[in-house]
Amino acid sequence: MKVHILDDWFDTLRGLPCFERLNDHEVTVWTDHVEDLDILAKRLQEAQVLVLFRERTKVTRALLEKLPNLQLISQRSVYPHVDVPACTDQGVLLCSNMHSGTPSYAAAELTWALIMAGMRDLPAQMASVKAGHWQAGVGKTLRGRQLGLYGYGRIARAVAGYAEAFGMNVVWWSSDEGRSRAQADGARVAPSREAFFADSDVVSIHVRLKPDTRAIITASDFAQMQPGAIFVNTSRAGLIAPGALLEALNAGRPGKAAIDVFDSEPLTDATDPLLAHPNLIATPHIGFVTEDEFDLQFADIFDQVNAYADGAPIHMINPEVWTTAE
Repeated sequence: MKVHILDDWFDTLRGLPCFERLNDHEVTVWTDHVEDLDILAKRLQEAQVLVLFRERTKVTRALLEKLPNLQLISQRSVYPHVDVPACTDQGVLLCSNMHSGTPSYAAAELTWALIMAGMRDLPAQMASVKAGHWQAGVGKTLRGRQLGLYGYGRIARAVAGYAEAFGMNVVWWSSDEGRSRAQADGARVAPSREAFFADSDVVSIHVRLKPDTRAIITASDFAQMQPGAIFVNTSRAGLIAPGALLEALNAGRPGKAAIDVFDSEPLTDATDPLLAHPNLIATPHIGFVTEDEFDLQFADIFDQVNAYADGAPIHMINPEVWTTAE
């Protein structure tokens, strides 16, 4: 089949072991990002299979209507960037392994790195010594401090393990269902949402972005946080109410934020008010960007392509398309 892979910015996939799974297909890898609908549609005119690099490109009805040869979209995890009803209307099957029970350790590790960077103010310390000024301020020890984890999921539980190894006190907040699971597991749940934000030295959010979780972190949540606290987000920017984090940093509650995700990506405007904020530590959405994580994720994605080519698709999100085709 003619397989097109979008947004492999560093041309990484061809060097991974999993890429051999596409040996029987005609593969085109696009290493840049295109927003223009007409240019994107022209590139993908011959594509029978579209492989997505997480949520880097939105698959809209307008795009799908311009791709007459497309039969399959293969990706991994959640799919808020894909218009599933439009896929169904156009006869395009969406396959996405939801990897139940398997956390992204790469994302958990980056979360911990950002917590460490924020508490020890590593970016400023590094910049100071590189500039010949030696130390720049005083950091904070993790042991004995409180880590608030919002969202009782796989990645958050991995982060909790790191925190416990460092001697932090972990407290949880989540949906009603999530808090019930946490309590059933013997985890410590905050007595209230207000106490969760007010009493935590670090708050890290780990929630999937869905219509009912969009903007769940509000300005009032940030207003509860301590001036010396840090807010960490390696999940999705849309979980934060628009503009609320910038306003919170300007108000000094929390004192710092460390984030890997932005409302608009890739964000390359160095003058963006949030990106340029002196109390923001930022990374360019690299939570899942490791060779190990890529090989794990794209092995699943390429297996979906082969299963479809063999006439036995797996991980179907809109199986009615396949039923109709049969």
